[in-house]
Amino acid sequence: MKHLLPLLAVIPLLFSCRGKAAAPETRHGDPAEKILVAYVYHMRELPDAKYLTHINYAFGHVSETFDGVRVERPDDLRKLMGIREEWPHVKILLSIGGWGSGRFSEMADDDALRASFARDCARVVDEYGLDGIDIDWEYPGSDMAGISASPRDVANYNLLMRDIRAAIGPDKLLTQATASTAEYYDFKGLEPYIDWTNIMAYDLGWAPYHNAPLYPSELVDPESISVDECVRAHLAQGVPPEKLVLGMPFYGHGAEGFPRRVDLTQADKLEGYEYHWHEVSQVPYLTDARTGAFAFGYDNPESLRIKAEYAVAHGLRGAMYWEYSGDTPAGDLRRTVYQALNGLLP
Repeated sequence: MKHLLPLLAVIPLLFSCRGKAAAPETRHGDPAEKILVAYVYHMRELPDAKYLTHINYAFGHVSETFDGVRVERPDDLRKLMGIREEWPHVKILLSIGGWGSGRFSEMADDDALRASFARDCARVVDEYGLDGIDIDWEYPGSDMAGISASPRDVANYNLLMRDIRAAIGPDKLLTQATASTAEYYDFKGLEPYIDWTNIMAYDLGWAPYHNAPLYPSELVDPESISVDECVRAHLAQGVPPEKLVLGMPFYGHGAEGFPRRVDLTQADKLEGYEYHWHEVSQVPYLTDARTGAFAFGYDNPESLRIKAEYAVAHGLRGAMYWEYSGDTPAGDLRRTVYQALNGLLP
C-alpha cells in the first residue's frame, strides 16, 4: 500500500482542515462502539449485513496505465450498494490491492501518477456512492507477491495516503490492511490520514501448523508469529489500540489431500479426522484419524469468540474477517464475533 499525490494547491487546504479530518465523529464514529468489517470477494448474492458495520469490497487495482483505479466486477459493486435498502447503517469501502496486485510502486513513486490515482479514488467514491477507500498493498518495499518494489515505497506510501485523504476529503473513511508483522510501514507518519488499520492476523502457518494461533505454542510455525504477537507488533510501532482492527480468518489451511472447502462450524465432525483443541494457542485443529498427522488448522465459533473478546480486552476498535463467503448461510461466524465484540454472549 503506497501512493502519493502532490496537489500543491490542495495541500494547504488539507492541513487547514486536519483537525476536522481527524475528528472521530466525522470519520470513524464513537470508539466505544465496536466495528465488524467483512471483506466481500465471492459475491453470489447480497450479503446479510445484520451483524456487520462495514464492508470492504474486494478488489480494485491500480490501472494498467498506473494513474487510476480499475474495479473488479463493477456490476457486483453496484449491486452491493443496494444493501443499504435493508441495512442503511452499513458503510461500504472499495479495497484496492490484494495479494499479487501490483503497479503500486511505480504509481506511488511518480508525482503526476500518484496525483491522478488519488483523484481517481475520489471519482470512484463519488461514482459508486462509497463511504471510503481501503488500501491493501501487499507490501510496500516487498516483491514477495511477484510485484515490483522499491526502497522508496515506505516513504511513498505515506505520501499516497496523504494524497488520497486530501482527494476524498475529511468525511470519508481511509483504512489500510497491514502485514501481520507490522513491517513495511511508517505508522507514525500515517497517523494523520488513517481511520484504522486492519491487521491481517492470519496465514500465519500452513499444516502442520496453526493458521491463526492466538498465542505461541509448539504448533506455531517457528518462522512466524501468533495473533497476540501481531497485535503487540503494531502497538510497538505506536499505533493506538483504538485504531487497530483485528483480522480473523473464516477459512483454514489443510494438508495435501484435505477437502478444499469446509464448513468451519462442522469441521469437528468431518469423517476420517479427529478434532483437537489447543489450550495454549486457543484454536482447534484436526488430525488424520489413521496417521495422527496434523491435517487442518482453522478457526471455529469458539476460537473466534475468544479472539473477539481479546480485541475488547485490549481496547481494539473491533474485528474484520476474510472473507464473507466462508461463513455459513445462517451467519454463525460473523454473529459470534459481533456478539462477542458487544458483550452479548453469556
